[in-house]
Amino acid sequence: MHRSLVAFAALVLAGCAASAPPPPAPPPGPKAELGSWGVDLSGMDKSVKPGDDFYSYVNGAWEKTATIPPDRSGIGSFQSLAILSETRMKAIVAELESKPVDKLTTNEKKLRDLYDGYMDEAAIEAHGLEPAKADLARIAGLKTLKDVAQLMGSPKLSAGSLYGLAVGVDDKNPNAYSVNVTAAGLGMPDRDFYLLDNPDVVKVREAYKVFLTTMLDLSGAKNAPARAEKVLALEIAIAKLRWELKDQREADKMYAPMTFKALKKAAPQFAWDSFFSETAIPLKDGERQIIVGESTAIPQLAKLFAKTPVAVWRDYMTVQYLHSYAPYLPKKYDDANFAFFGTVLSGRTQQNDRGTRAVRLLDDHLGEAFGQVYVGKYFPPQSKAKVEQLVANLLKAYEQDIQSLTWMSDETKKKALEKIHLFKPYIGYPDKWRDYSNYTVVRDDVVGNIKRSAQFDWNRDVGRLDSPVDKAEWQMTPPTVNAYYAPPFNSITFPAAILQAPFFDPNADDAVNYGAIGAVIGHEISHGFDDQGSKYTGEGVLQSWWTDEDRKNFDARTKMLAKQYDTYEPLPGLHVRGEATLGENIADLAGLSIALKAYRISLNGKPAPVLDGFTGEQRFFLGIGQVWRTKLREGALRSRILSDVHSPAEFRVRGATRNVDDWYSAFDVKPGDKFYLPPEERVKLW
Repeated sequence: MHRSLVAFAALVLAGCAASAPPPPAPPPGPKAELGSWGVDLSGMDKSVKPGDDFYSYVNGAWEKTATIPPDRSGIGSFQSLAILSETRMKAIVAELESKPVDKLTTNEKKLRDLYDGYMDEAAIEAHGLEPAKADLARIAGLKTLKDVAQLMGSPKLSAGSLYGLAVGVDDKNPNAYSVNVTAAGLGMPDRDFYLLDNPDVVKVREAYKVFLTTMLDLSGAKNAPARAEKVLALEIAIAKLRWELKDQREADKMYAPMTFKALKKAAPQFAWDSFFSETAIPLKDGERQIIVGESTAIPQLAKLFAKTPVAVWRDYMTVQYLHSYAPYLPKKYDDANFAFFGTVLSGRTQQNDRGTRAVRLLDDHLGEAFGQVYVGKYFPPQSKAKVEQLVANLLKAYEQDIQSLTWMSDETKKKALEKIHLFKPYIGYPDKWRDYSNYTVVRDDVVGNIKRSAQFDWNRDVGRLDSPVDKAEWQMTPPTVNAYYAPPFNSITFPAAILQAPFFDPNADDAVNYGAIGAVIGHEISHGFDDQGSKYTGEGVLQSWWTDEDRKNFDARTKMLAKQYDTYEPLPGLHVRGEATLGENIADLAGLSIALKAYRISLNGKPAPVLDGFTGEQRFFLGIGQVWRTKLREGALRSRILSDVHSPAEFRVRGATRNVDDWYSAFDVKPGDKFYLPPEERVKLW
């Protein structure tokens, strides 16, 4: 979703010639949280030409002095809001802790018990490995491949699996839930961590082998190094069969429906009956439809499953189990897990403090109960109303934009407009809160609480499998600093925690808000029209609604964008992957373009004032540049490049702005500037 832009005060007037001078700045009102009108001008580096590096122009001074806390993989706009959200959640917990037990509601009691159990480190140390003993014994007792498959499919345990199993929404019938099976099996974030020969990636792989050895040692295994080698070899073999990230993004390729009987026939070497035996999914005598992802990998993985000794699967599942539950076990397990996943992969030198981890735990497992309290304290109704008006203007801008497109036929435009008219925004918090009455929390059983949470979620999903889809359900909690577009619902969701400065500030200049939260909301709306979201109708059905000529034209333009991003090299030898990040890059560009149109709509034909020498359009671009302010550790940046569909933050700013004509006029960007693109090479989409 994101990144940053900024510009030179000396260049501010270059793109705003007009017959009349701009109006005077309005009298001061309530002060914005950043600067006097919403932008941290002290964070800019005005020695950088905007056309040479707009991200650094906006954020260069900040970047030179910003310090990443030792317990974080990065710092910046998103990370700072996450820290604020955690601080607020801690304040909520402090109030719960101060209440007499008999004054707590049922949900408050669950929140407090889950929190207190996790915070009781002395009890966790005293219990040792006892809470995991029965599970580890079950893994150690696996005798046959059928036993292995059964445990892989068990919703009671997180012990690794060759296949992912979930209840989702049917992409071709979004009113129905679906059973989804896809390839899985990797302990590291992506197949390329196992396969690339880049020296830094090889070092990560060696560190992963140390992690495997350490976890097997901690489980009591003999000859752990040799056994870890076999587990790593197994995961490398899995990685070779898995699809690349760019292919996993292809919605139509990832949709391969077949009956359960047909799945068994397609991959007979895997014990599918055993895999499903603990799931409670009604298989309808084998006629239950399964939506299969990475379909060509499924049978190949089954062959690998059959030829891998049970002993190797036992070791693999032991490590995966300990990885899953390490945060709730004694410190030596937690530290060993963090040494790889926290330090090697994300560069952090220390864990978050226990209280921070505890409130995240509440957000993970009782998120809507916690979120209901959060929005009551920290999300005023006027913020929701103002954001909803901004969304309405963005949708108007999309409507105008679609009607004016020269590269799209009237036939496709009609369907695109229908999709905009059916679009649904969800802002702040859900209208209906989740019922946690079937989730049991026991104060002194932390591991059990985590397992019961997984079972609670699974039972809820399976219990409604053949019921109508709840399209108003949220997939993020209100304290989450993020947002998403749901193609089967044609909706965007913006939790309360992201709707604050620098993304949204009711006291900031409108130009900044449109450049910040406007571009981010525009980004999420644009996912309905990116290379994959555009394959879904306004009703959320995975079904082509484009003419062949329009799709061909669109694909040619997006191919140009992918090639632009392929040239960016955030780390030596590691380039941004244009195809893997294409959907997000399209949404960044489209969201920026549409938000600028929406800002102009908001002016109602009136000229924007000049503030501190910056025109309205310059302030708009400064807003998006500031949003993507980010400084990452090298390990976290490497993980982003190899396993994330989002480009690194600074390239989200540089890559989007250089394709927008108004950015050139706003900052007087000329040929010879580093990020100048000739007009014919600028990608024009929405």
